[in-house]
Amino acid sequence: MAKGYWVSVYPADSGPERLAAYDELARSAVRAAGGRLLSRGSRVVAHEAGITQRVVLVEFDSFEQAVAAYESEAYQKALVALPDGFERDFRITEGID
Repeated sequence: MAKGYWVSVYPADSGPERLAAYDELARSAVRAAGGRLLSRGSRVVAHEAGITQRVVLVEFDSFEQAVAAYESEAYQKALVALPDGFERDFRITEGID
C-alpha cells in the first residue's frame, strides 16, 4: 500500500510565534492519526519556481489515512487556530508503492 503525505509550504514568513497554537494542536492531531513529522524546517534550497520559506512534510501509512487525518475533528480544531489571513499551500499526495 502506498503511503500518504501532507506537504505544506508557507509562502510568507508571518513569524513562527503566530503559529504556536496551531502547531501544538496540529502535532497532537497528526500523532493521534498515526502521522509522522518528517520535516518542519526552514532550511530550504529552492530551484526553478520554488520558494525558500518553511516546508512541512508529514508521512502516513496510507493516502486514505492522510485524508482521514485532515478531515478529523482534532485537525479541524487545529485549522481554526491558524491566524486570520495566514497563507499556506497545503496538499495531500500519494506516495509511490
